[in-house]
Amino acid sequence: MTSRTPSGLAVPAAVPVSSVPSDAETYDAVVVGFGIAGGCAALEAARAGARVLLLEKAAVHGGTSSLSGGHFYLGGGTAVQRATGHEDSAEAMARYLTASTKAPDEEKIRAYCEDSVEHFDWLEALGFRFERSYFPGKAVIQPGTEGLMFTGNEKVHPYRDEVAPAPRGHKVPVPGDTEGTRIVMDLLRDRVEEIGVEVRYETGVTNLVVDGEGAGGRVAGVTWRCFEKTGVVRASSVLIAAGGFVMNPDMVARYTPALGAKLFTLGSTYDDGLGIRLGQSVGAALENMEEPFITAPFYPPSQLVKGLIVNKHGRRFVAEDGYHARTSYHVMRQPDATAYLIVDSAHYGEQRMPLVPLKDGYETVEEMAEGLAIPVEALRATLGRYNEHAAKGADPDFHKHPDWLAPQTEAPWAVLDLTLGVALYAGFTLGGMATTVDGEVKREDGSLIRGLYAAGACASNIAQDGAGYCSGTQLGEGSYFGRRAGRHAAAKSG
Repeated sequence: MTSRTPSGLAVPAAVPVSSVPSDAETYDAVVVGFGIAGGCAALEAARAGARVLLLEKAAVHGGTSSLSGGHFYLGGGTAVQRATGHEDSAEAMARYLTASTKAPDEEKIRAYCEDSVEHFDWLEALGFRFERSYFPGKAVIQPGTEGLMFTGNEKVHPYRDEVAPAPRGHKVPVPGDTEGTRIVMDLLRDRVEEIGVEVRYETGVTNLVVDGEGAGGRVAGVTWRCFEKTGVVRASSVLIAAGGFVMNPDMVARYTPALGAKLFTLGSTYDDGLGIRLGQSVGAALENMEEPFITAPFYPPSQLVKGLIVNKHGRRFVAEDGYHARTSYHVMRQPDATAYLIVDSAHYGEQRMPLVPLKDGYETVEEMAEGLAIPVEALRATLGRYNEHAAKGADPDFHKHPDWLAPQTEAPWAVLDLTLGVALYAGFTLGGMATTVDGEVKREDGSLIRGLYAAGACASNIAQDGAGYCSGTQLGEGSYFGRRAGRHAAAKSG
């Protein structure tokens, strides 16, 4: 009896170029996927003089990118930062990202930061303008059209002590926390069409075409399917920007099992990991596949951040003022992934984030300990220590910023339940193909797969784990590294 590979882990066979008809269509570059990374790659490749074919499996452009709120992590002194009086530099931005990233790729971080202002200008040149305004509160994303806010851990210990904090979350001028990116994707579509990129919708790539074998082989095209119709295209370069793998239960079970239980997945139907598996078919190395982004924000309102978070043993384990995904990252590592946010009546306001439900209100610490099944002495000690130091504007245990410190002494206390399976955690994948700064796909031995590029959620770049993640990183790096890969692919095809 033989074990069979689950269908979601199946790697499509590479097609030898010798089987491709001599009269097959030929392009300089084929881009797979019309999300933010693919759209930017196709546009830059065409602007560099390449003849580009853009294939999108869905009936419309946008991909998962269009579902997001429109945050781009940018800095170094953008027009919005300058207009709102926030000093920043490429060096400070790079130092922060290096310090907060699990295994920083310094070449990529340096390039991203040094080019950040230029990339900001490039995005606006698509045909929109970030509002020159700043949102000072604590939120997942600006509630209105404010152009700038803090979206990472820049003001959180120890990063604020190492690098002067600067806000870098640039949001497109669309209110709300979803679908803001659609404005950018619509403009990308217009620019792509204007320059003459050929776009085919409802057309999915099924295999890579290869010329030669092993380390000497190169990617030389793709095969595709559009309903019952199939075909093949020759190309000097193939750039895969086909999304992550959060919608593939077999890949999730293998690589990021935490996403498969009690979570709401953030992605589109086509985040099935096929782009990654296409890369595997020609020997692509994978990085950070085990790292998911998982979060259940408990704010706004901002004053909830002044409360304290404890685990099932009544102990604090994280500074409450961290980026929401950082907090969730640490909740997942507590016993039974159980945690509670305790806020007194002076700081508990109307909840605006229903992802973290109110468990109950308690008149005394003893009643709260009993309701949460926490040892009363442990809870009393934790609450007492927090209140004693918060009254002095200090947090010797986790170094929460003084702006978010306040004694929680006024009964009754509200308790919000951050426990996995109670709070509605959402997540997506961060891992993908290993690439150079220009999007060239690497093998395990570090050699390059000639003719193959990757960008966006199927490539591994700056965003590596939930603890160090900054909102806007995926849109920022997807668009930026997509642009670089498109230009490089065009140059190689010439």
